[in-house]
Amino acid sequence: MTRDVSKRQKSLRLLPSALTVAAICLGLTSIKFALDGLATQAMAFLAAAAILDALDGRMARVLNATSKMGEEIDSLADAVNFGVAPALIVYATLLSPSRMGWIVVLLYAVCIVLRLARFNALLDEDQPAYEKEFFVGMPAPAGAIGAIGPLAAKMQFPGEWWTTHWAQLAVSIWMVGVSLLVVSRIPMRKIHTFSVPPNMVAPLLALLALGVAAAIQFGYIVIMVLIVAYVVHIPFAVRGKRWVAGHPEAWESKPQQRRAQRRAIRRSQHPHRRSVARLGLRRPPRRTP
Repeated sequence: MTRDVSKRQKSLRLLPSALTVAAICLGLTSIKFALDGLATQAMAFLAAAAILDALDGRMARVLNATSKMGEEIDSLADAVNFGVAPALIVYATLLSPSRMGWIVVLLYAVCIVLRLARFNALLDEDQPAYEKEFFVGMPAPAGAIGAIGPLAAKMQFPGEWWTTHWAQLAVSIWMVGVSLLVVSRIPMRKIHTFSVPPNMVAPLLALLALGVAAAIQFGYIVIMVLIVAYVVHIPFAVRGKRWVAGHPEAWESKPQQRRAQRRAIRRSQHPHRRSVARLGLRRPPRRTP
């Protein structure tokens, strides 16, 4: 009986690595579909590869099956699925006629690899607790979504314009911009740091269901909305990290507690604003000399 349990545990520990290998296969298959001119299938397989890549690490932690080899395979899978695959998909579907197209996609793939290498290096550094709430630069999955954004726009709004020199120039500039965000040091929030109030759980689950339905029916629009939402969040992430870096007393606090501390500090610095708001009065205009 003990042997059977031990064998079962060893078999379960192979599951995270098996998911990672499957994700690599899906990412490479997405390139094949792009080369065959099947852009929708290419994006679908890339999305499936990203989902498996997100699940393997969580499954490894749940099964207590983390290992050094698994970490290395996962990093290589990220390079393939979020670096090589999106680059070749964009080149095959949008930039192959352009003389600069290959240079642009090479830049993107190299930036993803550099970003992953920096991420792995930062894991071994001793940093304040709040640093774990932020990515340094755009994470690789977000970079991949950003890279295929022009392809989603082309599929949603087809036309002859996409074959023009101006379209290729616009896509090239977009890819360079995504590449620079990937290797930048701009802080970007991690998803798990966003706390959800208990009374908002049910509405958010309903919105999630609507989002899944929208992704099935209007997948290209959902990709573009995700890109816009991520870009919009960047200034707030920069401001949030700048604030917490300047307040060491909040370094060990949870994000929800930190927001309360921030509001308390703001009220203490501007007490008149709250009193004016309570009375429903307008602030007097400033007199100019």
